[in-house]
Amino acid sequence: MELNPGDTAWMLAATAFVLFMTPGLALFYGGMVRARNVLGMLMQNIFAMGLLGVLWAAIAFSLAFGNGGDGGFIGNFDYAWMKDVGPALSTQSFFADTLALAIPFVLFAAYQMTFAIITPALITGATADRLKFGSYALFIGVWLVLVYAPIAHMVFGGGWLAEQGALDFAGGAVVHMNAGAAALAVVLLIGRRKGYPETPMPPHNLPMTVLGTGILWFGWAGFNAGSALAANGVAGQAIMNTFLAASAAMLGWLVVERLKDGHATTLGGASGAVAGLVAITPCAGFVGGMAPVYIGLIAGAVCYLALGIKRAFGFDDSLDVIAVHLVGGLAGSLLLGLFADSAINPAVAHEGVFLGGGGSLLADQALASVVTLAFSFVASLIIAKVIDLTLGLRISEEDELAGLDLSQHAEVAYAD
Repeated sequence: MELNPGDTAWMLAATAFVLFMTPGLALFYGGMVRARNVLGMLMQNIFAMGLLGVLWAAIAFSLAFGNGGDGGFIGNFDYAWMKDVGPALSTQSFFADTLALAIPFVLFAAYQMTFAIITPALITGATADRLKFGSYALFIGVWLVLVYAPIAHMVFGGGWLAEQGALDFAGGAVVHMNAGAAALAVVLLIGRRKGYPETPMPPHNLPMTVLGTGILWFGWAGFNAGSALAANGVAGQAIMNTFLAASAAMLGWLVVERLKDGHATTLGGASGAVAGLVAITPCAGFVGGMAPVYIGLIAGAVCYLALGIKRAFGFDDSLDVIAVHLVGGLAGSLLLGLFADSAINPAVAHEGVFLGGGGSLLADQALASVVTLAFSFVASLIIAKVIDLTLGLRISEEDELAGLDLSQHAEVAYAD
């Protein structure tokens, strides 16, 4: 196999698209917090681009993809400190044969790095307004190595879950369920924001959130279509599926919101679109026809209804990471077991229930979901608890009243 210039050009662009999603996420979340915390939210997200990029190169890429295709639980140190990660094709059989990579190996590492950056950043929406910056930095660094890398290896790196038959085109388990379970663990540990739920805490800048939604939607083209790892028909199908699911989920969310609460809100439209993008992520290169519309409609409605989970159980998921990412990722992963189509992608060994494939794939998807959620929740809770017992996770009551911007960064977003 030789380097393919077309595939390489597409993956260069897709890598840039996905990296742009993290500033987009910062704006999406930043508009939803109160004005005194907006810089704290922006900083938590863009800081992930700094710390996690370095950690990915140093160790996490190797733990995620070293010894790829081994059917194990974590990689090795073959690629630590970027050893043997260069501009040539990889000669390792997993990359050359199984993935059929026709792009520089270093470009594959860079593309996967953008996933590793945005996944821990997703957690920040759940812990908004009350997490110490230093403790946050330590948490996401440790989490990348001890939680993200093993899950990525088991699913993306040809590890145990992939060997069991689970499919995850672009990160329903690796990214969204993984981050959602971690978010749940941390918010249960640190408790509610001061005044929640009695004190209203409306978004301070919804136009910023809508701008962030647009950037995320744009970047998701690289997130999902780029996961084909080539400029081919699967990538084309994935980009169409991505846009259709987001569109349908926006409609699904808004219809249920209007029926339940009497209004179709701007925040609902933005949240619905993101819920659809999350749900189609595991399915994007494995389904076709109207399946992404059905997946999006279901996800939009289900994720909106999942907002009631935090009220029912009394925890404070500030920006609804659990309802959108955990529930959306879980919904998409399970729906893949219904809609997977080998005519779209020959990597589908067992078609979905609606394509006559029986329940084999659905069972594999359920197994991967349970393992991902359980491992991420337990490991994240342990990491967060150790940090809480040593450095402390939560800012003081005085700092919370002053806001993250002043207390953590000595800055204000709006001078007046």
